[in-house]
Amino acid sequence: MANRKSGQKKPDQPLEGEALIKETNRRIRVAMGYWKAHNNRACRGERDKALLLYKQLTKEQKAKIPEQLKVWLRYRSEKYFGEHRTPPGTGRGKAKPIPGSNTQKKRNQRRRPRQSPD
Repeated sequence: MANRKSGQKKPDQPLEGEALIKETNRRIRVAMGYWKAHNNRACRGERDKALLLYKQLTKEQKAKIPEQLKVWLRYRSEKYFGEHRTPPGTGRGKAKPIPGSNTQKKRNQRRRPRQSPD
């Protein structure tokens, strides 16, 4: 078997048993780490991957996931990244000034240096 360099993806083999539990735990911990570092985009991606793995677990396998990880995945992260939240990239931008409004004209007049009458 050839050695893999770091950065290359692992072969796509479905995980089963203890490997599935370990990978689920790892993904949740990575997502929590991103959360604590305020990296929401990466956290959202890892959380989605962890949820997919978590949904594959049987009832007995879910019992082997530490309670702290399950609580974070199901409740706390759902509050911030759930379906009811606005997806990334669709947020509101800065308000654009209305063309021709008096407020904009007054602001521009204030910025101009006054000319002294000679």
